[in-house]
Amino acid sequence: MTLAHPPPVVLVVEDEPLLRLNAVDLLEEAGYAVIEACDADAAIELLAARLDIRLVFTDIDMPGSMDGLRLAAAIRSRWPPIDIIITSGKVSPSASDLPARGVFLSKPYRGDALVGAADSFFTGLQA
Repeated sequence: MTLAHPPPVVLVVEDEPLLRLNAVDLLEEAGYAVIEACDADAAIELLAARLDIRLVFTDIDMPGSMDGLRLAAAIRSRWPPIDIIITSGKVSPSASDLPARGVFLSKPYRGDALVGAADSFFTGLQA
């Protein structure tokens, strides 16, 4: 009997409920365990409380104390192993604005582009 790896946990951070629901659905259908936050402050609380988050998918433009780029920088500083996908329909950050190993997807993104970006971080880990 072979024990399968549990699915990687992805945190989706998006303030627009319909966009967040769509991203959650796409990632769950691809086999990921997904949790969600409506802003960076809620995301930081989840990251501090859970040790199983492997990937964060965040929008740049959000209300609250920090935008998605500042959230990504905080994640890279405090939780370096966590991978990050950043999205926006308003700005297109330069490579120097992205954290190390960060990936940018422009909105509107295709579902297969999001899943493909997530999969690229976990190749060989999923059963």
